[in-house]
Amino acid sequence: MRDTPLTWLYAPGDRPSVVAKALLAGADAVIVDLEDAVGPDRKEYARSATAELLSEPQPVPVHVRVNALDGPLAAADLRAIAHLPGVSGLRLPKVTSAADVVRVAEQAAPADGGAPALHALLESAVGLEHAYAIATAHPALHGLSIGEADLHADLGVRDDAGLDWARARVVVAARAAGLAPPAQSVYPDILDLPGLAASCAHGRGLGFLGRAAIHPRQLPVIERAYLPTPEEVDRAEQILKAAATESGALALPDGTFIDAAVVEGARRTLSLTHRQL
Repeated sequence: MRDTPLTWLYAPGDRPSVVAKALLAGADAVIVDLEDAVGPDRKEYARSATAELLSEPQPVPVHVRVNALDGPLAAADLRAIAHLPGVSGLRLPKVTSAADVVRVAEQAAPADGGAPALHALLESAVGLEHAYAIATAHPALHGLSIGEADLHADLGVRDDAGLDWARARVVVAARAAGLAPPAQSVYPDILDLPGLAASCAHGRGLGFLGRAAIHPRQLPVIERAYLPTPEEVDRAEQILKAAATESGALALPDGTFIDAAVVEGARRTLSLTHRQL
């Protein structure tokens, strides 16, 4: 497992052959979807097929997105999936409150204590308003992100830029809670790779780290967008070299002022460079 996942590939739970291919597609992690990607008449099959496939450890981390928490299927999903050897985490759709996270953590906890890693998806205005409370609801909550299709519809925004405030809100909530930076939501047009690259660059500027994908062809575009450029690596190395010789605030030869926060940012940049080796 790579230290910092940048690519998360969705695969429908009712198509185990597609999931098997996704596990070998080169994504850092795979998300098996039991919710939106599966029709109502295929829910039970998706659950049983996923449970069978994930009864053994997998070559990459696998998260499973369960069905809506306020519906009749989620509890059965949790019982069947939560503690399988091949499951690294659970994705919780349409989370609206801290209570949602606490309830799932308690339901999914084994008899000997502890709960699997949970990841909350915020897909409504209500969920967004409770972002920090959700992010700090339970120690089992390891990640936070946006479900942009549902949020777009709920807010009634007219274009993509209308979601930027919501995106920033989730980035801030995750950071304030001590969680990893969120990954971007999926880009729905699998043929528009230039558009995907531009969207990733925009997301990176907002503070996201990595992105979910719905097709393997999107993976290299996402990874390339989120890896540091040679210029960024050189800059980070220059900053750390300067910081190693002097303490406190200082200026680089070009006159740029740096302090502890800038140094920490340089360390984060260099932490991604091992992926390029």
